[in-house]
Amino acid sequence: MPADLRKHVERATGRRITGQRAASGGCINEAHLFTLDDGQRVFAKTHAQASRYPGMFESEAAGLAALADAESSLRVPRPIDAGPTYLIMKAIDESRGGGLAEKLGRGLAELHRNTPSDRFGFDVDNYLGSTPQPNGWHDDWAAFWAERRLKPMLDRVRGHGELDRLGAQLLDRLDDVLTGPDEPAALLHGDLWSGNATTDSEGRAVIFDPAAYYGHREAEFGMTRLFGFGAGFESAYEEVYPLADGADRRIKVYTLHHLLNHLHLFGGGYLGSCVSTLRDVL
Repeated sequence: MPADLRKHVERATGRRITGQRAASGGCINEAHLFTLDDGQRVFAKTHAQASRYPGMFESEAAGLAALADAESSLRVPRPIDAGPTYLIMKAIDESRGGGLAEKLGRGLAELHRNTPSDRFGFDVDNYLGSTPQPNGWHDDWAAFWAERRLKPMLDRVRGHGELDRLGAQLLDRLDDVLTGPDEPAALLHGDLWSGNATTDSEGRAVIFDPAAYYGHREAEFGMTRLFGFGAGFESAYEEVYPLADGADRRIKVYTLHHLLNHLHLFGGGYLGSCVSTLRDVL
């Protein structure tokens, strides 16, 4: 643990640390759980090579704050402080209780319905895993997806003949492929899969580790259908906020985004899935 992390925690909370232990922090960061002298606990993340990921923790804090402020039944760990090398947030007592899929589906529908925006993007760039994710603001969803999502990701994995060719075709046709309902943008978690959600000790659904931005709500399902929560999740979502006709094809475009990122991060095992998804969409 970096020697200054304890100092950051005590400065940010105004309390003295009385206990600490290592915690699960995902596949990217080192995580620690601190107990303070008033009994409250805080969770802190850091990275030994944080300079390789400028703005990672500050942008995650911005996403957590936006999600925590939104009106929904979802619980989100509220950030306390963030800097270039650390993120400190309130700790949540985790419980692997039942019914996560249904609670998460309903809560996510509430989040999407209650956070309308007339623009797509976010105030800061952030990260999808360890991959830089450019945001900025756009008035047009297809233009945002082309310029801020699909093209940057295709550029990262360039060098696979058929993938390159089919990706270029999709970029050319993206306006038509993403034509859908005239809905406002919604606040998205952006990287919602089974490793980024749990239930707390009160049985509420909890989401964390976001790559948040305002986008078309269907984009959220690009990841949940890849590494998600089962049929009960979407059924519960649609009870609150039904998806529009044609959603399945558009969601495949958003799933492709995450498959391309996995190809970028983890290698050729994802190439076949990227190509088959592109063929299916086109």
